[in-house]
Amino acid sequence: MTGPQTFALEGAEGNRLEATLWDGRGHPVIFLHGGGQTRRAWDATARRVAEHGMRAIAVDQRGHGESAWVKSGNYTFAHFAEDMAAIARQVHERFQARPSAVGASLGGLASLAAQTRDPGLLESLVLVDITPRMDPEGVARIQGFMGARMEEGFATLEEAAEAIAGYLPHRRKPRSLDGLRKNLRLGGDGRYRWHWDPAFIKGPRNVNEGADALMRDLIDALPDLRLPVLLVRGVQSELVHEDYAREFVERTPSASYVDVRGAGHMVAGDRNDVFSRAVLDFLTDREAA
Repeated sequence: MTGPQTFALEGAEGNRLEATLWDGRGHPVIFLHGGGQTRRAWDATARRVAEHGMRAIAVDQRGHGESAWVKSGNYTFAHFAEDMAAIARQVHERFQARPSAVGASLGGLASLAAQTRDPGLLESLVLVDITPRMDPEGVARIQGFMGARMEEGFATLEEAAEAIAGYLPHRRKPRSLDGLRKNLRLGGDGRYRWHWDPAFIKGPRNVNEGADALMRDLIDALPDLRLPVLLVRGVQSELVHEDYAREFVERTPSASYVDVRGAGHMVAGDRNDVFSRAVLDFLTDREAA
């Protein structure tokens, strides 16, 4: 395995998308993070995937992390899906293989929407605690946390860590704040703010614009989804209830799901050991087939 190596991809609007490659020389796997996160959320899992002989490509989605904030302000699910399609085509061309995708929340829906529009886009798909049917109260809670300190920010990393601990009381506090530092940007005023464009949830074309209609379209399209799909659900998820997961699997050919105990919506961060094993089992089964 070589890496990590940083390189740039191009989104649907010509927007710069920063990516990291862990190169195991084999099948390419694209990792797309959830809303408000960055590609660093995948570091541990991507490294393990590459150690098992695959190519793991983790991407900062538009307006997140080190990727460009789009001047158009286009942050709807449809725009993230268009970026995903562009990413998959570039990865296919670079490595001469149709990629698989692992998408958490926003990244999962972007991947699912891109695949339904272009059935030949992906080899297989892992959805991380997301289905087109979501608990609206859970969505409101997540976006409420994201927006609460969006403009004010935090005076210190410790203050940000306390806010996260209040939101995720079940998660053990990290011994080091270095990982948190990578998910925050330090402003000229000396305050830390989340590493994403505020227009993502506050702009006129934010992530909620047109979301209900898209989710209905995705639900209707599930019976025609023919590629292998794995849904990894956190047992304590505030978004994906168990009946939502069962409905998804019942409606989607070649789909299955696994529950991760001790995890909420942030499955990869809550129980990365169990999560990574589930992803590896799924991807290696595909390779063996």
